[in-house]
Amino acid sequence: MKLTKILKLSVLGLVALFLSSCLTVEKKEYTFEFTGANSGKLTIRYINIMSVMDNENDVSAGDFEELLSNYINGDQIAQDYPGATNVKTRLYEQNGLLCGEVTMDFPSLSAARLYQYDKNSPLMLSIGAALDSESYSESNGSYGGDFMPVVFWPGNSKKLTLTTSVSSPDDSSLSLVNEFRKWKAGN
Repeated sequence: MKLTKILKLSVLGLVALFLSSCLTVEKKEYTFEFTGANSGKLTIRYINIMSVMDNENDVSAGDFEELLSNYINGDQIAQDYPGATNVKTRLYEQNGLLCGEVTMDFPSLSAARLYQYDKNSPLMLSIGAALDSESYSESNGSYGGDFMPVVFWPGNSKKLTLTTSVSSPDDSSLSLVNEFRKWKAGN
């Protein structure tokens, strides 16, 4: 009976830990480079990875640990892009900001969250459905706007670029660059 109670409390503690996550990023840059008819390489750059304070409490150390365990050393990216292969991640500092980069190979359009109705149709990416909490900033394609949040590229394009905004830094956000510096110094 006691063991069951301890297990339940442990599970609740873990759930609370994951639900309290306040990881965010200022913007993302996507680059799709085709190497085959419907296959290629996707690079996603995460610019200014931040922690959002939780009720005025600094939770950046925990958020950095979550970043490492789920995204850098974990399989969150593979879960987000289940058809992708050769997934690689890295963190780096650029212009005093913590940035991240993910590269992956995609064997099909759907593995990269792209869509094309037929060979004569444009390549498409839905911002509203595929990219949670992101809003369109710019691309080398055409954006359908708020009522059609889809980016369209000519069907024969070899390189697609897209930049989205996620979260603007404010008084409640803390850059994770200092946590990264401490981590890097210890490794």
